[in-house]
Amino acid sequence: MRIRVINPNTTESMTALIEASARAVIGPGVTLDAVTPAMGPASIESHYDEALSVPGLLAAIAEGERDGVDGYVLACFGDPGLDAARELASGPVVGIAEAAMHAAMLVGRGFSVVTTLDRTRGRAWDLAARYAPPGACRGVHACDIPVLALESDPTVLKRVVALARLALDRDGSDVIVLGCAGMADLCAAATAELGVPVIDGVAAATLLVQSLVTLGVGTSKRGEYAPPPAKAYTGLLASFRRP
Repeated sequence: MRIRVINPNTTESMTALIEASARAVIGPGVTLDAVTPAMGPASIESHYDEALSVPGLLAAIAEGERDGVDGYVLACFGDPGLDAARELASGPVVGIAEAAMHAAMLVGRGFSVVTTLDRTRGRAWDLAARYAPPGACRGVHACDIPVLALESDPTVLKRVVALARLALDRDGSDVIVLGCAGMADLCAAATAELGVPVIDGVAAATLLVQSLVTLGVGTSKRGEYAPPPAKAYTGLLASFRRP
């Protein structure tokens, strides 16, 4: 089985962090690679960033299809381009927000999200409305640490744990969902500090893709996730032409 983890931003050090989280949970016989797109933003912290990350991650999906990849993880908490990726991929494609929120609902009645910048809270709420039952997401809280600062700020764990503890008390939630792929390495320490399940979407999505491939389940090609219609694209998108 071959799984590809795609970091939709172009920061190689974050791809390495994401890869470590994914590799920690794969089973025997699974080959995993983590890739950084050839084009896109250095980090994803706005709708604009999300939109411009999609061509690069779709190119990584198309390359994976040529290479025989069995399933994909989209390692950005905004789950950018998820539906488009499913149109291209024969195997399962799972976003980390999707996986984390589904996992949270298996181990608690409600969850709170701890994310990076305040401006990304709306996107997290949108995804919670898509992935979780009404009322399951009890709150979305921002620590106001930029994505690229997660690697270098020595106060990150302390600030994330403090905010998560406040969220548990204020929201009455049972589970914390980490709202950024760049927080993946905080999961074990945060769980130990808080004494409740803390979900890293990278690990959750990797295991979910592994399970779906093991079950022999791929992306349905009936209806909306059928391959996109053949047509030409122009300008910078000329290479995305569908034959």
